[in-house]
Amino acid sequence: MPSFDAPVLSKALRSFNRRRVLQGSFAAGVAAAVSSMASSAQTPEPINNKLEGNISPVHDPCAIREGDTYYVFSTDLPGSGGQQIPWRFSKDLCNWEKGGYVLNGLPSWATDAVPGTGGVWAPDISFVNGRYLLYYACSTFGKNTSAIGLATNVTLDPQSPKYQWQDQGLVFKSGPGDDYNAIDPNHVVDSQGNHWLAFGSFWGGIKLIQLDPATGKPLAGNSQVYALAKRPTNDPGFDAIEASFIIEREGFYYLFCSFDFCCRGADSNYYTVVGRSRKVTGPYGDQNRYAMIDGNGTIVLKHDPNSRWRGPGGCSILRDGKVDYIVYHAYDARREGTPTLRIAPLVWSADGWPSALI
Repeated sequence: MPSFDAPVLSKALRSFNRRRVLQGSFAAGVAAAVSSMASSAQTPEPINNKLEGNISPVHDPCAIREGDTYYVFSTDLPGSGGQQIPWRFSKDLCNWEKGGYVLNGLPSWATDAVPGTGGVWAPDISFVNGRYLLYYACSTFGKNTSAIGLATNVTLDPQSPKYQWQDQGLVFKSGPGDDYNAIDPNHVVDSQGNHWLAFGSFWGGIKLIQLDPATGKPLAGNSQVYALAKRPTNDPGFDAIEASFIIEREGFYYLFCSFDFCCRGADSNYYTVVGRSRKVTGPYGDQNRYAMIDGNGTIVLKHDPNSRWRGPGGCSILRDGKVDYIVYHAYDARREGTPTLRIAPLVWSADGWPSALI
């Protein structure tokens, strides 16, 4: 029996029912959330309609709070003056101001590892053992010659005399001979204190490696790459998966990731799904007990081609006290498909599944 606590259904049945299951999962998740909301007097309110200020262009946002200030780091292609990884800040999660950039330019190691790369993608921010870890990726579209780097800081406050981003260089890379793509990193600490890095997209889907807590780089002597989720390549047009993010909640690890295609403006059809497991290494299953390694997932952010906000994905999870927020981008159809910051509280059903209050 797999450790996402459900029997695995046959692959043929999974393949036959996938689209129906995804649609049903979304409806079931919303219904469960409504039931949960009805029993709670402190359900958070949607805030997307309150977002204002400098909220675009924002792609692949990750968020964290230090003191009374929230920070969002994101992809911004092309970069401004060669600077990389823009960041924004807010006191209330709603009104955002542009801050600056983490890196003054592409590190020399990155251009050596990934010839032709033009920018830094999909940062991931976390605070561990007294310092901020900001993982990021360098790649080129359509290839898996990619690399993940790491920058560190002891504070996010640019007014502090201790504020200084230090690039720690290469963490992990991939090339044509690998069945993975070293992009979209996400740092995870499990309940036993072990450190992990989730990553990946096409070329084998979402993967996981163990890290050395002292360096933030791969653990010496452990070269195992775990497979967490994948879209079957024998299903043409439905093999796109990326942007993983893992959290632990009440004994389960929840894996969020994006399906289908970003980066096409208002024509993007990204959407976000989730599955869970008792172990950080998997296997992960969705709400209907279908395995994510076979291309399944419960929908959290649905793509609606008729809405203003298209292709919601590239998410991270902000854990702020008792409230979890899903932080993501969506393409604004009223502004020529500009990628824009979106933030939605998550509500959790009685049986432990999240829905987004968009």
